[in-house]
Amino acid sequence: MYGNTSLTAEEAKIVNSTVEDPEKLAEFEARITRGEKIEPGDWMPDQYRKQLIRMIEQHAHSEIVGALPEGTWITRAPNFRRKLALIAKVQDEVGHGQLLYSAAETLGKTREQMLMDLLSGKSKYSNVFNYPANTWADIAVIGFLVDGAAIVNQVINSKGSYGPYCRALERICYEESFHLKQGHDNFVYLATGTKVQRDMLQEALNRWYRPLLHFFGPSDRDSQHSEKLMKWKVKLASNDDMRNQFLDQYVPKILELGLTLPDPELRRGDDGIWVFGDPDWDEFKRVISGDGPCNAERLEVRRYSELAHRWVREALMNPKEKYVTPLA
Repeated sequence: MYGNTSLTAEEAKIVNSTVEDPEKLAEFEARITRGEKIEPGDWMPDQYRKQLIRMIEQHAHSEIVGALPEGTWITRAPNFRRKLALIAKVQDEVGHGQLLYSAAETLGKTREQMLMDLLSGKSKYSNVFNYPANTWADIAVIGFLVDGAAIVNQVINSKGSYGPYCRALERICYEESFHLKQGHDNFVYLATGTKVQRDMLQEALNRWYRPLLHFFGPSDRDSQHSEKLMKWKVKLASNDDMRNQFLDQYVPKILELGLTLPDPELRRGDDGIWVFGDPDWDEFKRVISGDGPCNAERLEVRRYSELAHRWVREALMNPKEKYVTPLA
């Protein structure tokens, strides 16, 4: 998932059973009911803080690691216009990561610790960024469909209760809308091009179909949802609701271009809910747990970057200067 919260049964039990100061909790929940935003200096339940840190840093990691597969294609883009657009997009994604790290820092976890948790494998990031981009068509699928799925998730989360995260998401969504246009243009160009281009796009679409289904997380039948997190507007929609919204928006666009999806069972039910074949949730669990096609490679690139550029951060950071937590 992209900045979403997936809980184990034990974690959900802890969230729902944690005891807080009843008066402070009542005022906190009343503010959320009134539509007010919670700010960094405000009182908040401990589990609210912990789950927001977890969610926002996972989102930040996804932006940073997500720039890697597209970044490898900058030097191989088919023309100068595509190269410029991809450079700008990768730059934006890294910038989104910085915005999100700043938002997470307001909750008390340092950026350094978040990055260390990423490199150690303790913190997760979206499953879709653990797959290879074998051809230029993969970049088209990422730009159109992966970014499209991300926008579904981010627009929903931007209506949440924590001010710094919502404000970061509002800016990110504006920029992601341009990424989506760039991806759509690339996708349509290949879909309406030569047979070689169409075949290349269809092959990429076949490879990315299952990871895209996985993007929103396990089925609601297998995913724990804390009533408190929903009430506190940390989580605003279920995994299945977001996945259904994505399929509603993008399956018709794909079929309209004469492309197919590798799932003979895929259909929209009479109740408006999409039905699809076995998504292999075991694969999702393996990838999230670090055993995907590119997990090791992606983290090794990040470790190299961390070590190779540490001297820059050390040179910029004057130990005599007092660190100020950003007010995102």
